[in-house]
This record gives sequence, C-alpha cells and structure tokens, in this order.
Amino acid sequence: MSQAHPVPAPLSAAPGQALKGRLRAPGDKSISHRSLIFGLLAIGETRIEGLLEGEDVLRTAQACRALGATVLRDAPGRWRVRGAGIGGLTEPEGILDFGNAGTGSRLMMGVAGSHPLTATFDGDASLRKRPMRRILDPLVQMGATVVSEAEGGRVPLTLKGPSETVPITYETPAASAQIKSAVLLAGLNSPGRTTVIEREATRDHTERMLRHFGAEVSVERHGEHGRRIALLGQPTLRAADVVVPSDPSSAAFPLVAALIVPGSEVTIEGVMMNPLRTGLIATLLEMGADIERLNEREEGGETVADLRVRASRLQGVDVPAARAPSMIDEYPILAAAAAFAEGTTRMRGLHELRVKESDRLAAVAAGLSAAGVPNRIEGDDLVVEGLAGRVPGGGTVATHLDHRIAMAFLVLGLAAREGMAVDDGSMIATSFPTFVPLMRELGAAIRD
Repeated sequence: MSQAHPVPAPLSAAPGQALKGRLRAPGDKSISHRSLIFGLLAIGETRIEGLLEGEDVLRTAQACRALGATVLRDAPGRWRVRGAGIGGLTEPEGILDFGNAGTGSRLMMGVAGSHPLTATFDGDASLRKRPMRRILDPLVQMGATVVSEAEGGRVPLTLKGPSETVPITYETPAASAQIKSAVLLAGLNSPGRTTVIEREATRDHTERMLRHFGAEVSVERHGEHGRRIALLGQPTLRAADVVVPSDPSSAAFPLVAALIVPGSEVTIEGVMMNPLRTGLIATLLEMGADIERLNEREEGGETVADLRVRASRLQGVDVPAARAPSMIDEYPILAAAAAFAEGTTRMRGLHELRVKESDRLAAVAAGLSAAGVPNRIEGDDLVVEGLAGRVPGGGTVATHLDHRIAMAFLVLGLAAREGMAVDDGSMIATSFPTFVPLMRELGAAIRD
C-alpha cells in the first residue's frame, strides 16, 4: 500500500495572449469508472473507447483486476474488460488502494460489499479524510459487515459481504450520485427489487449504463425535484461497448479560461450534454457567456456537442441550490468566472463541497482571497463580489491535494493582473493529465 503523495509540483499562470484553437477534453471520469465496473460485472468482453487514463480511473481498473476481471489496454484510451459476472467476483489478495479516487472507491464498496468476500479499501491522505459512512450505512442494511474502519467511517476500512444481499428501499440523506450508485450496484447481487429515492435528482450515468448492459431499471419522478429508481436484482449483464464522451467537469476549465481571457475563442470537442451535468453551462449562459453548441449528436447513450466559446463580459447571478447536483464539481471554476463578473454571484446550498477531495468551500474562499477577490461564506452559500475583469491576483493558493482547486486558480491566473500560483499541481493527473500541455497549446502561460 502506498500512502506517499508525489513531491509537490508548484505551478503558476500569468496573463498573456488570447487563447485560440480547438481541443478535446479527457474522457468523462464518471463514465470511465462505471464502464470498467460494469465490464467487471458483465459476462463477455466489454470494449471501451476514450477511457480517461487519469490516476483515479486506473485505480478502478486495478481493483477490477483484483476482483476477477481481465482488464487489457490495447491503445491510448482503448481498453477491453472480460467480466467475472454478478456473483462471480473473487476475493482480492491485497488491499484495494484507490489513491485519490472517491468515486471509484465508493462505487466499488457497493460492488464488493454485496458479494460473499472480504475486501480492504484504502487511499491517499486526501481520500483518508473523506467520509464513507454515508455509503456504509445502506450497505450494512443490505447485509454487509464493516469489519474495521478508521475513525468516523473512513478508509482504511474492511468490508465483508453477506452470503445473500438483502434488497432495500433507501432514501439518500444527501444529493449524491455516489450513494445512489453504490446502493444500485449492491442491488445487482440481491434477489428482488432495490429502490433508491432521492429528493434532488443527481447525475444518472449509473441508471443509463445499467440499461445499456441489460438490467431492468425504472425511473419515476419523486416530489418536485427528486426521482425514485427501482432495479430488479440478479440480472445477467451482457458485455456492451462504451464510447466515453468528453468530461464536462474537465471541459469547464478551458471553457471558463476562454470566457475570461480577453479576445479568446476556443472550441471544445465532444462534450457530454447530459442535462444532469450541464448546470455550469446553464449558469454561465445566465451570466452572459458566449457559448455555442455545435454538431450535437449521440455517443455511448449520451448526447454530446462541440462548444464554441468566446471571451465575454459576465454579470453576477444567483445560483439556486437545486442546481448543485448538476454542477457539484464545477463550483471552483464557477467561482473563478464569478471573480471576473460585474456584480455579486451567490452560489447556494454548497454543503456537499465540504466533503469533496478537500473542504472545497473553504479552499475556494481562501483562493479567492489570495487573488484579492472579496468573498464570504454565509451558511452553505458562497458569495463572490465580482471585480468586472479587474482581478489583482498575485497570491499563492493552497490546493489541499485537490485537482479542481489547482486547475481553477491556474485558470483565474490567466486573466488576473499579477497572475496566480498554486502550491501543488501534481494531483491534476487524477482527472486531467493533459491539462497543462493542452492549455499551453491554446496559448496559456502556465509555468512549472
């Protein structure tokens, strides 16, 4: 087990020329994790195109091997998974070390915790701080046993699955696709119907992929914003090909850079347009962003489009809490855009940001302060007083091992008067390994 984090790699960004060109953001991380996991649970060989080869996803691939799948890389982004099948998983010989991968570890707890095997989960210093109790609670109801855990239900933890998993009806305590997905994945190996009720609809990639691989899933409205998802257990999942679209959470960084660096025009190709993932684009359009959807099409069960983005004068807006599930990973980069807007932007209901790779709410506020941008946290709201393009910059941001904090403030530095520095950019590789070279190709002045 490796707990050492790479030597910190400070990076800085400075204002310079307009950003111009085309790029394709990496494959979507959510789809990449799930394509490997469903490949493990299916019978036959699943072929995956465009897999994100960031560290997080590679940890999930390794865990799939440890649980009995054959996982092969044929070429960059092109992978094959020969599955073990539901009920056919093998007990891992060693610890499942997920590094920084919150999604991979939580989803795999649902998989392993519903099989009659014992598995130990661990990760890096950042993952060891993240709460897992919200995943463990429903799994215990389904028959799993938590053999051991770090304080507060954190990794390292050991989970023992039952001889037969119990189907349950579970209302998620928070708007979290990870909780929902862990319960549904556990429900695959239980007789009968497993139901998840969510008060706020979260990203639905698991439901879509369950159908893609042959499971029977029904989705109904629940209340004003929620959904009721029911899964018939113990299906035979059949291998299915997956084309992974570009990750909207990764595309968000060059997108906002093009909006705030004067004179820029950038086209980002093949971005997923799933309506449960496009909250940031909706918000930026409300702020006056010039974003054009081109060549809209279907890939791998998801709608994708090319986005042409031009530098824009942005206005502050009020972002409703109900939008949070559709853009939960994009608030750091939205905060960077809000810094350059005219007027106040209030982002409501950000309690989920406190349990991400870092306390993202506190980290974003501290980063804005380091850039000279007035801001405050009021309850679970972040309030940013935009400086209408005149952001001083000049500070160094503590990233707390959080890739999205690092990228957000490097983007901010591209348009701030004095630029910005981050204390460590090494963890950017978890989700966007090509971020720095791709941004440099557009003309960004990002330096080691």
